[in-house]
Amino acid sequence: MSRLTKLSTLTAAILLATGAGTAIAADPIKIGVQAPITGEYAAEGQGIENGVRLLVKQQNAAGGLLGRQIEVIVCDDEGKASQAAICGRKLVNDGVIAVIGTYTSGAALAAAPIYAAANVIQTSDGTSDELTQRGWKTFFRNAPPNSDEAEFVANYFVKIKKYQRIAVLSDHSSYATGLAKATVDAIKKEGGNIVGEDFINAGTQDYSAVLTKLKSKNPDVLFFSGYYTDGGLIRAQMKQLGMDTVFVGGDANQNENFAKIAGDAAAGAVIVNVPAPENLPYPAAKKFLADYTKEFGAPPPSIYTLTNADGLRAVMAAIQDTQSTDTAKLIPWLHNLKQPFGGLTGPFTWDEKGERIGSLMSAFEVQANGSYKTIYPRQLDPRQ
Repeated sequence: MSRLTKLSTLTAAILLATGAGTAIAADPIKIGVQAPITGEYAAEGQGIENGVRLLVKQQNAAGGLLGRQIEVIVCDDEGKASQAAICGRKLVNDGVIAVIGTYTSGAALAAAPIYAAANVIQTSDGTSDELTQRGWKTFFRNAPPNSDEAEFVANYFVKIKKYQRIAVLSDHSSYATGLAKATVDAIKKEGGNIVGEDFINAGTQDYSAVLTKLKSKNPDVLFFSGYYTDGGLIRAQMKQLGMDTVFVGGDANQNENFAKIAGDAAAGAVIVNVPAPENLPYPAAKKFLADYTKEFGAPPPSIYTLTNADGLRAVMAAIQDTQSTDTAKLIPWLHNLKQPFGGLTGPFTWDEKGERIGSLMSAFEVQANGSYKTIYPRQLDPRQ
């Protein structure tokens, strides 16, 4: 026997003895995370990454999927459209089959056509209605769209609270302007009275000028459609100006840091979103919250950790049910769920546009300790 033959035989024997022959051949299933890991929305991005890593760790410990381990590849888009496009190209080149995230609509919009061209699944909390109107079959929304939230706010303001004078404040982002416009339109449709509309430049820090102008309109309620990083400051500065107007923030204000930024002024602020994590009545959600807190030493920063976790859970269910990682099979499965998927945030399906169907909305009040108290509706759907 030649030395080369002996070496080949020995190598084969080692591979067989260690079981590495088949294990090495089973490449990992790659799942991407696109999120603002740094920057002003870092708390949300880190929550999304942590939630994905927790689920993947648990799934891998249970044997992975299809006999393969799952590998998480993260790209920090900083909440910016320019960086999001870079993340899109990077994650596609890295060979991911699905991307969980991102947090902002602008970043989601920048990356979506890249994923669509590569037939890579994207589940995101971007609420801009444009995301599901472009015909991207690869896009699946994790959270309710702006239009759903706008209708809820309009009903709550006009029919439930009967506010007579309503002001709307937005920043210039695609998410916030879209939500503000949809809300104004919905309020007018309900017969509500808009006494003021204005904008801020996000990150300015001092909003006293625009708040003073709105104060002169004597509104009963101010709806702010931007993000928590500005919302907390706006709430604090309203109090400093002696503005007794009720503050109601859109869904992007639902973050633990809102209360930290607003300080003592946070108490009494109202936020509209899907239920806060601690208010979810589902056993799977309660277990996820307990596991997350144990793993990372603190609860999730907001509901968006769980909505993104639901995106990953649905993708993993698709892989398991189709016994495939071919997105040509996974995408139709996600679009055509035969029954509602049992999400951490409640049962849901996706329609042909990738719109989430089956999301509860609620209004909750920030308490003095930063926790939330649901004030409308007072009880979640008892059927779920």
